[in-house]
Amino acid sequence: MRLVTFCAIYPGFPARTGLRPALDGILAIQLRDISPEGVVDTTRLARVHLDLVPDRYMVRSGDVVFRSRGQWNTASAIDEQLAERALAVMPLFILRPNCAIVFPEYLAWAINQQPTQRHFDATAQGGSMRMVPKSSLDELELDIPDLATQRGLIEISALAERERGLAALVAEKRKRLINLRLIEHAKAGARSFKPLGAHK
Repeated sequence: MRLVTFCAIYPGFPARTGLRPALDGILAIQLRDISPEGVVDTTRLARVHLDLVPDRYMVRSGDVVFRSRGQWNTASAIDEQLAERALAVMPLFILRPNCAIVFPEYLAWAINQQPTQRHFDATAQGGSMRMVPKSSLDELELDIPDLATQRGLIEISALAERERGLAALVAEKRKRLINLRLIEHAKAGARSFKPLGAHK
């Protein structure tokens, strides 16, 4: 199913000049705020000063933001952790799915999979700082199962991600434990070591 048949696609805010930080400003989601894995930490977004911002540039819970520039062209679903609307800044795209057809989390997951990434590889423009044009999103074909199947896939993916995180944590703790034992072994060896001539 083509993305444009069930999802509105909007370019982010064209910040032609630098955004000015402001403690009482509006939240802004920028390219740097989306990890290569497609994760946005909405609790760490910066606030910026802007006088008037058209509504089409504002992201809300249920939207998906897409990285159109750089090596990783990943997407992230914005959930209820975003307590207020936020400005999406170019080169981000705002994807607003029809939730009667597709869950935002499933849409982001599908975009981040290898078949979709190969589509972007084939349609991206530019060299080292490549850019995925809107036409590439317009032409994107995705497999959209029924909502129950989508929910199951989302849950399985989340569990797999949690498992990977726990495995990485266990591996790191095991490495630290082994290093501590090696250090203790080295200390014990140093205490018992007597260089030649030390007995004289």
